[in-house]
Amino acid sequence: MTEAALAFHRRIDAALADAGLRRALALTAGRLAGGRAAAFDALTDADACRDDARRARAGAIARLDSLLDQFAREASARGCTVHWAETAADARRIITGIARERNIRLAVKSKSMATEEVELNEALEQAGVRVVETDLGEFVVQLAADRPSHIIAPIVHLSRQDVATLFQEKLGATAADVADIPSMTALARRLLRAEFLQAGMGISGVNLAVADTGSLCIVTNEGNGRLTSTLPRVHVALLGLERIVPGAADLAAVLTVLARSATGQASSVYTNVMTGPRRHHGGPGAGPAGEPDGPEELHIVILDNGRSRVLGTPLAEILYCVRCGACLNACPVYRLIGGHAYGGVYPGPVGSVVMPGLHGLEDWSELAHASSLCGACRDVCPVKIDLPHLLLEVRREAASRQLAPLWIRAAMPAYSAVATRPRLYRWAGRAAARLARLLQQDGWIRRLPGPLGAWTASRDFPAPAARSFVEEHQARKAAAR
Repeated sequence: MTEAALAFHRRIDAALADAGLRRALALTAGRLAGGRAAAFDALTDADACRDDARRARAGAIARLDSLLDQFAREASARGCTVHWAETAADARRIITGIARERNIRLAVKSKSMATEEVELNEALEQAGVRVVETDLGEFVVQLAADRPSHIIAPIVHLSRQDVATLFQEKLGATAADVADIPSMTALARRLLRAEFLQAGMGISGVNLAVADTGSLCIVTNEGNGRLTSTLPRVHVALLGLERIVPGAADLAAVLTVLARSATGQASSVYTNVMTGPRRHHGGPGAGPAGEPDGPEELHIVILDNGRSRVLGTPLAEILYCVRCGACLNACPVYRLIGGHAYGGVYPGPVGSVVMPGLHGLEDWSELAHASSLCGACRDVCPVKIDLPHLLLEVRREAASRQLAPLWIRAAMPAYSAVATRPRLYRWAGRAAARLARLLQQDGWIRRLPGPLGAWTASRDFPAPAARSFVEEHQARKAAAR
């Protein structure tokens, strides 16, 4: 087993031993999954809406090159500065360069998985820029020197009591400040308000970009996203190059299912569409007096970081993803081990495809085995990504490159040799059934030998029937004659 695989298994063992983590995951993931189900039940022809969103995303990925060119032209024409970042290092260099050139000392950030992906905060801090996360969950994560464990609920792994203790230790909060969730939220709001007023730069991600107008759409449930993108004089938006749609109709199709999948809402509290920076008197699209609000500069950094390598491969469908997190809430594996066990920025079923897709199989192929292939992730995906198929593609490619564990590499050819020979297969099945029945108790096997013991470490295995299905069928046919 590789070092990466060993580390993954150690993280899984630690997560399974954490009873508090399992309680927190069951509560929050269960609530989010229930909200999603109720929201789609209330939507007229929900399946057709998902089909519309899928067509919008598939169509965009199919002509990504032309849409990105169009978006860059339209955004530039409306006063934005567009940058292209091929790698995470390029994105860090571009954004820290903007901060240095404008003598920025404080930057406020709204929630963004892309900035987590490129490790932007650390780069800015090293460049002398203090960075403040303003999403409440991300604010807690930053205080704890932790990292998000869910795509939309960064502190799904923490309880209210955990946050209260953290606020008392790091912020000097009083008992009244942490008496309940509204009190803790009010404390964070008071502290963050001063940061917004002093910040010279606001940094955000982008949920979707509209090619034909050069617009950015940012979807949040907190007002921090709107403050981050309008109050500081410089706004930097980090855009994953796949997060683009051709026009407003496609944007509407995706937004119809995005919030319902993420939080169970018909629409997020704040859905902001921004087109260019503040327009001064005489500027393009400005009125007689110009615009009083918005950033003086809007920089859009279009991030590749491995995405273009996924195009045209068997994993290309993962680029349809709108990062709603619904697959995490539905996944029985994620709900047991949480996001930190996966070891990367993107956890759960989507992360098990995105991480090896963007960063290579060598360190990330093991993630695809953390799946029962039950299909729950596919059933809840708002754009109907066939995640079980993609997980199998990752496994297949890892096997072809000899990256699977040694026992699997040895076992699968042996199984293939038996399974393609009917007589041998039937004999082996009968032999395995007899052996398994020696291990069973009350119809269940509670401990399997060797690597198979990983299954019975956390659940029992059903003992095989005395006769196989074929044998039972043949017996019934004979009895019926």
